[in-house]
Amino acid sequence: MALVVCLKTVTELRGKGDRIAKVSFRGLSFYSRVLENCEDEARFEEAFRWPVASKVDGNEMLEIHIYNYSKVFTNRLIGTFRMVLQKVVEEGHLEVSDTLIDDNNTAIQTSISIEIWYQPMDGSVRGWSDGEFLDVPDDRDGMFQFETESLLSSHSHSSGTPPGRSSHGIPTFRKAGKGVFSAMKIGKVRSHKKGDDPAILETEDLDRKAMRLGGGLDPDTISLASVTAVTTNVSNKRSKPDIKMEPSAGRPVDYQISVTVIEARQLVGLNMDPVVCVEIGEEKKYTSMKESTNCPYYNEYFVFDFHVPPDVMFDKILKLSVIHSKNLLRSGTLVGNFKLDVGTVYSQSEHQFYHKWAMLSDPDDITAGCKGYVKCDIAVVGKGDNIKTPHKASETDEDDIEGNLLLPEGIPSERQWARFYVRIYRAEGLPKMNTSIMANVKKAFIGENRDLVDPYVQVQFAGQKGKTSVQKSSYEPIWNEQVIFTEMFPPLCKRMKVQIRDSDKVNDVAIGTHFIDLRKISNDGDKGFLPTLGPAWVNMYGSTRNYTLMDEHQDLNEGLGEGVSFRARLLISVAVEILDTTSSEIMSSTEVQVEPVSNISESATGKVEEFFLFGSFLEATMIDRKIGDKPINFEVTIGNYGNQIDGVSKPVAGRKKKKDGVGESDEEESELIQNSSDEEAEDDGDLVSVSTSPPMKPVITDRNYFHLPYFEKKPCIYIKSWWQDQRRRLYNSNVMDKIADKLEEGLNDVQEIIKTEKAFPERRLRGVLEELSTGCSRFVTLANKDQNLAGRTKLDQERLKSCMREMESMGQQAKTIRSQVKRNTVRDKLKLALNFLQRLRFLADEPQHSIPDVFVWMMSNNKRIAYARIPSKDILYSIVDEERGKDCGKVKAVFLRLPGKKGFGPAGWTVQAKLEMYLWLGLNKQRKDFLSGLPSGFEENKAVKGTGLQVVPPISLVYNMKQVFQLRAHMYQARSLFAADSSGLSDPFARVFFSTHSQVTEVLSETLCPTWDQLLVFDNVELYGEATELRDDPPIIVIEIYDQDTVGKAEFIGRTFAKPLSKMVDEHYGPPRFPPQLEYYQIYRGNCPAGELLAAFELLQIPYDDEEIRRALIAVHDFAVPQIKIGPAGRTELPPIDGPTDVDRGPILPVPLGIRPVLSRYRIEVLFWGLRDLKRINLAQVDRPRVDIECAGKGIQSALIQNYKKNPNFSTLVKWFEVDLPENELLHPPLNIRVVDCRAFGRYTLVGSHAVTSLRKFIYTSPDKRANNWAHTGDIVVNIDSEPNIKKMETVVKLDATSDAVVKIDVNEDEKEKEKKKKKKKKGEEVEEEEPDESMLDWWSKYFASIETMMETLRAQEAAWAEAEEREDMEIAAENAEIKGDDSHVKGTKPKEKTKSKSSKDKKKNHGSDGTEKKVPKPRVDELMVYNKELESEFDHFEDWLHTFNLYRGKAVDDDDHNMVDDDRIVGRFKGSLCMYKLPLSDEITREAGFDPNMGMFQSIPHNDPINVLVRVYVVRATDLHPADINGKADPYIVIKLGKSEIKDKENYISKQLNPVFGKSFDIEATFPMESMLTVSVYDWDLVGTDDLIGETKIDLENRYYSKHRATCGIASNYSLHGYNVWRDPQKPTQLLAKLCKEGKLDGPHYSPGGKVKVSNRIFLGPTEIEDENGLKKPTEEHLALTVLKHWEEIPRVGCKLVPEHVETRPLLNLDKPGIEQGRIEMWVDMFPMDGPAPGPAIDISPRKPKKYELRVIIWNTDEVILEDDDYFTGEKSSDIFVRGWLKGQQEDKQDTDVHYHSLTGEGNFNWRFVFPFDYLMAEEKIVISKKESLFSWDETEYKIPARLTLQVWDADHFSADDFLGAIELDLNRFPRGAKTAKQCSIDMVLNEQELPTISIFKQKRVKGWWPFVARDENDELELTGKVEAELHLLTAEEAEKNPVGLGRKEPDPLEKPNRPTTSLSWLLSPTRAACIMAWRQYKLACVVLLLIVTGLIFLGLLIFSIPSALSQKIVNFIG
Repeated sequence: MALVVCLKTVTELRGKGDRIAKVSFRGLSFYSRVLENCEDEARFEEAFRWPVASKVDGNEMLEIHIYNYSKVFTNRLIGTFRMVLQKVVEEGHLEVSDTLIDDNNTAIQTSISIEIWYQPMDGSVRGWSDGEFLDVPDDRDGMFQFETESLLSSHSHSSGTPPGRSSHGIPTFRKAGKGVFSAMKIGKVRSHKKGDDPAILETEDLDRKAMRLGGGLDPDTISLASVTAVTTNVSNKRSKPDIKMEPSAGRPVDYQISVTVIEARQLVGLNMDPVVCVEIGEEKKYTSMKESTNCPYYNEYFVFDFHVPPDVMFDKILKLSVIHSKNLLRSGTLVGNFKLDVGTVYSQSEHQFYHKWAMLSDPDDITAGCKGYVKCDIAVVGKGDNIKTPHKASETDEDDIEGNLLLPEGIPSERQWARFYVRIYRAEGLPKMNTSIMANVKKAFIGENRDLVDPYVQVQFAGQKGKTSVQKSSYEPIWNEQVIFTEMFPPLCKRMKVQIRDSDKVNDVAIGTHFIDLRKISNDGDKGFLPTLGPAWVNMYGSTRNYTLMDEHQDLNEGLGEGVSFRARLLISVAVEILDTTSSEIMSSTEVQVEPVSNISESATGKVEEFFLFGSFLEATMIDRKIGDKPINFEVTIGNYGNQIDGVSKPVAGRKKKKDGVGESDEEESELIQNSSDEEAEDDGDLVSVSTSPPMKPVITDRNYFHLPYFEKKPCIYIKSWWQDQRRRLYNSNVMDKIADKLEEGLNDVQEIIKTEKAFPERRLRGVLEELSTGCSRFVTLANKDQNLAGRTKLDQERLKSCMREMESMGQQAKTIRSQVKRNTVRDKLKLALNFLQRLRFLADEPQHSIPDVFVWMMSNNKRIAYARIPSKDILYSIVDEERGKDCGKVKAVFLRLPGKKGFGPAGWTVQAKLEMYLWLGLNKQRKDFLSGLPSGFEENKAVKGTGLQVVPPISLVYNMKQVFQLRAHMYQARSLFAADSSGLSDPFARVFFSTHSQVTEVLSETLCPTWDQLLVFDNVELYGEATELRDDPPIIVIEIYDQDTVGKAEFIGRTFAKPLSKMVDEHYGPPRFPPQLEYYQIYRGNCPAGELLAAFELLQIPYDDEEIRRALIAVHDFAVPQIKIGPAGRTELPPIDGPTDVDRGPILPVPLGIRPVLSRYRIEVLFWGLRDLKRINLAQVDRPRVDIECAGKGIQSALIQNYKKNPNFSTLVKWFEVDLPENELLHPPLNIRVVDCRAFGRYTLVGSHAVTSLRKFIYTSPDKRANNWAHTGDIVVNIDSEPNIKKMETVVKLDATSDAVVKIDVNEDEKEKEKKKKKKKKGEEVEEEEPDESMLDWWSKYFASIETMMETLRAQEAAWAEAEEREDMEIAAENAEIKGDDSHVKGTKPKEKTKSKSSKDKKKNHGSDGTEKKVPKPRVDELMVYNKELESEFDHFEDWLHTFNLYRGKAVDDDDHNMVDDDRIVGRFKGSLCMYKLPLSDEITREAGFDPNMGMFQSIPHNDPINVLVRVYVVRATDLHPADINGKADPYIVIKLGKSEIKDKENYISKQLNPVFGKSFDIEATFPMESMLTVSVYDWDLVGTDDLIGETKIDLENRYYSKHRATCGIASNYSLHGYNVWRDPQKPTQLLAKLCKEGKLDGPHYSPGGKVKVSNRIFLGPTEIEDENGLKKPTEEHLALTVLKHWEEIPRVGCKLVPEHVETRPLLNLDKPGIEQGRIEMWVDMFPMDGPAPGPAIDISPRKPKKYELRVIIWNTDEVILEDDDYFTGEKSSDIFVRGWLKGQQEDKQDTDVHYHSLTGEGNFNWRFVFPFDYLMAEEKIVISKKESLFSWDETEYKIPARLTLQVWDADHFSADDFLGAIELDLNRFPRGAKTAKQCSIDMVLNEQELPTISIFKQKRVKGWWPFVARDENDELELTGKVEAELHLLTAEEAEKNPVGLGRKEPDPLEKPNRPTTSLSWLLSPTRAACIMAWRQYKLACVVLLLIVTGLIFLGLLIFSIPSALSQKIVNFIG
């Protein structure tokens, strides 16, 4: 476990002096505190502890060095004690007294007395008893110090806060530990308990001293406010408070989910009509239906908008379903679906899945396997998220489905079905769910008081719900049921929702909700485990337990927001079983099932133990006065224990049994509340809990707050409760949390060192990583202890194993990374360390609960007002320090807040009460030490007097010891405060609270950056406890900033905490601890930062020596500023008590010298350019504005703009003022810019203001350094392309300042073609033989080629990053496996590897990847730059010399309020710049040629007179527009606004498109500066009503126009006189170059023969000929000039990157949906001054019109078609074959051949021609179809779909539907070449399509061959169903017109009739005969019988018919 050394005394010391001890073991050293003025005995009485990861060897040594301590010089060694630890290892405990030895190993008189404890891991040595362990005087756990370079200082006791700093070798005058960072910041645990910091300066250790100095010798250097800006414990008696007040969960946020359904493939089923349904939560959207296809193409875009809390959003299920033949009347049949939760998408990088295939499965038949794939994009965007989508135009078909499945990384592609069993056993402690009136009614009728709740449990998972049965009237229901879900494993839904609900006839209500995160109960690693949980109790929290009909906090019970009370606990378990889908016994449906399960024993969840919770209220202050002055008390509850209003527990019965229900009688309740019991003296087990403090009337603190008069008497509470003993879970969690806290704090330090640009961040990071690896090994040691505890679940065992593995590997990785941390890799390694932090936090979160959280409620008038929730693990006691909760046995500042939604917004920011509270929770049998952490000096006041009552806890503590202090709060300044007034400013003042005292600073009006410079003195502050503890652990100070309003209450701005530096009576006021140093503290408003406070705080024990303090302050000040005298007559005293006076509080004292910063004289020059876009103020327009600049009390005013409308620019450009500013740049006050409107009669109105918080970027740096850098550049390599290929230069010259460097650039055509990147070759694609003619190329050719290049560059970058990561991982793995080379070897090899890989890559790039590309290079197309973002972000917002400052007015809104954003507060913009520098300025600058003193540092800037400009806006296309119509589409058109000019392109709207191609240019004439803000909007056209804005983007043209980057017209990559790449700029490259050289005062350009141009000291080479339109070559210098322009950034001094010819992509935003992109627009802007040469006509970028083609498909023959019918002649199988064909997207134009009847062999002869005319876009490889969506559509919609030909073979039936036999789909751009014969044609042509060579009909034009027909059999596998011989012939429309053909076999150019067998036409020739034969064969006997009957009937009929005539004839004959 550990080695503990207690250093007791050192005696027989010589002389008198300050003593210090250093104790070392295994290279880890501790320093004791300094004992001042010791004579012959030094009584240290200090313990030091080393956690031991490996067993201590008996030969190891312990060393103790005793020094005479010196504040100035090196410490002098008195003597050393060394001891071999053999005896300690054997016995475990040893007391030793011995003499010291000196440097010569000679014994001296001085002797030392120590005591040592040792506890090994295996317990082989006698164990310590609790008593022994705890009697160690001062167990300083975790406060060891590595004596390595890992920490900033060898003597700092915090985790790396450097002790004092010294300046120029003079002793340090700063408090040790506060150099770079405030050692007092929250979370920075400094480790010693008593005495001063041993600020030891070892002068010989220069390296460490440099570290301590933090890289700067400035004594005022401090950090910026860190994330956690509160001071923290010096010792361990106090824990840190949480500064963020407002609960963040549960607040609704805007989300937008966009889903693009691109296509589906391999759908199972025959001849389907598929529709895709996208369902998110309750919302459903459908694609259009595609007919007769198994691979439909949709490319449809859907957007879902939500305004819900994040937890609700991420739990929503996104379901993609494919439905067959859905229409208005039929719901259709489900083919398959795919489910995932939104959280899975959001957790992906960029919050999206892009071009991924979702695998469909059938929920009704889990044995069926894959039902097809849907290709889609899914993106989830929250406010402020920026999604980077790959460029739309570059889409290629991803044929690799398996490699691009829609699954998060790490999930296997083959997912299996699994059963998820959620077992629900029983619940306890449910609240009442009916009112007491209803209860009384029931009692009257039924005669018994039954439990008033009917609970059942509902489980939700993956979009399905399961419910248990309802248990009527039960507070302790028992279900013993399991809910079974069947879902794919691993599931893509992360959380299960388990909810106890109350069954009710009207509506069911949630009682409590618990979420089970499957990631936390499983592990997907090699040694991982399936999700498993419990059986374990889960605690549910929610609203308060008292029932009301309308529960205002019902949302809390649904799991939204932080629960404010314990609701119930539920015993559950989770298990997962992977299903074998081949088994015949399994149920194939995924319906949720509910089954009974057997009960589990009581002991299964662990042994029930008695726990004891003790709390003491040391202080209750800052109680909100709104509560009223009724008596206030506090209640503490754990579970239902202690809850006296609405849930009490029976104390005796509950000891063995769990807590009982609520239904106890009033008598029992009243007995519980009593504090006394007769049995207490005999048996402490029956002592009664006291859970509330006595009510007390509050006392007024100030106008906002009360406090309770807990002076010397502090009330206590104690509660006994019974829980399963699962402390081990919480212990492990605590250990990991502590490691994570330490890591987080260390990483914050590293980030601050980097942020403040201090030296040696790498050393601090090494220290942090070393601490991490030690912490990890310590965890493994602790966790290794044998855990044979009852109730350990499978998850406990598996989690422990996986945590140990994780921690071990993390420790190893941290060690490895530590060795790799170098100065240049700090940022990368910091990212890795931040990953460790995330992993630690994830591991530390224990999924199985045990003890419920503790709630502290403030009650007034028996009503619950405000609460605090304290996790039980934070106050849980353990003997082992690391396992103990971070707040256990410590005083914690607890801030109470309002419950539920009341706590949102302003109500959540105000503190309801601040408690100083002590809490301790542990087993009752461990409780003897529960008071040990309290501040000392108290007596216990117990309820019962008498003997033997040591075990009874006190009901109050009485402090008989109090100290009196004076607190000095040095409030210097604040900055970046929240704007609380409608003017956009605030009138801030600060209120400082300390204990029960409060004071305020003066109010400074109208500023966001107040400099109060005020000392607040709190006299006679009484604090209770021992002086030494108060010195190290004073209470925290709360500082609240308010905005003073003339009417009404002051408004809260923000809050921060600080800890004072304490000086006791016996201490000297002087360095290193005093005077205190100013520090920044982060101010928070709720959870949002609201500014920073610069202040210092000191606490002086009374009496103190005023004169001593004054002298110390003067000494520090004079030391820091030896020459400068500050103030009138150089006064160096504390300021006298005069000056301004506050009526209530007497004089206002300034912050004294020595604490205030040291000032220097600076000059600030201001460039006043102009004002823009000023809005109306109070309905009046701004007419005569002026700008006031103020900094540190000094300032300057601009010239007045006489008429803002006519010219908003200033007449005087540059002004300056001088000001005294702190030497330390970090302390510079903000600079305030205010714009006022000067109105008639001398009135001034504030228009808006802006605070420049950091002046660092405006500090002038001499350009000489940069020139020197240029002089030593070394070898220059200049790229001519935009690609990152490295080109070999023929001439490379070493550069120095004077030499003429030559840069050779190869530009002959062949080379250039080789150097260009090749377009990625499609698999098997045949290369185009002929190069396209120049005249065939247009702007779009250039655009698409550029996009291809951009995509390849991105891919190359990604590959390079992946390779680098892989290499790093391999290095780490190699080091972990100890295959380590020495450092020099590693250092030597790494760069070589990199260069090797780079060069090989470049070779590949330059020479193509395979032979074909080498032979046929890609046709060379000149390219432009396609930026996937705004141009501004690429060129630093074009603020190279002209900056834009937004002016704000109006009250700021909080981040969480989405109704209004800061943009609404912008009332205009100030354009100008600042430049500041220390005086005096060197003469060199002012002596430069052409220096204009009026312009100061702003030399050579253009004049700001109005200028007329032609603005040409090109809009290429928009992508992913937000749908604006009900049909999920939009009809977009462009609107351009510039000043008063507006162009609406309404008549050219594009119907029903979300990705419209506009291809338009617009010309607008504008006058800068009046019209300089260009707005490009996309509107949705509506037939009726107003058009809706989809989104807009704004571009500041002025900054672009004046920028040195020259953003007026992009520089093209090549200079051409004609063609698609014609030079656009009216100025030629030579003119541009000459102008730039003139403006930059450069020598040149000088052109010389041989293609050379010289600019400054650079020579460029290039071609000198150009081709004109007639092909004639002429000499020119333009190419040379263009070469220089493209490499202008290489030019010394004035060089910068010039904007190239480009297309930029800008997000479209809409004010109604702030922060969420509504689409993107691709565009660019050209600007041409009207006084210059006129530009040529605009480039034609109109969308390419699709080319008309005609595809002729001749179906010659079929073969081996499967036979469907039986032949009635012979009984053989036959088919009546016909072939159907269509082009994808044109199913309605499908064409059929005639029928080949009665084919007996599957052979069919057709000679039938299909003719398909279509429009085709060659660049996009898409067919363009325009058609009306429906009968009601106003106009046609354009669709772009891939060019695919579908051929199907059918069996014709006369009396029933035709039978589908098979199909083939050919992608006309890449399909397999047809087989020459039917025999060679096989199914492999479909199955192995990707491996076969492919052809394109657009290149081949004509192709003939055999292709297979395929269909899926009943096993869902592809089978061959026939073969077709077809001929494809592609013609352009013109060619088709010249050579017309007929359909089928018609004229013109008819095909001859096929040669079919005669039998095949039998149907047509003799249908009757055929019918007779068919009937005869089937019904032979019936036919004979029928024939006989018919004959008989005819005979009978004839007989009857003929009898009358025959008879009459006979009669006549007879008569006659």
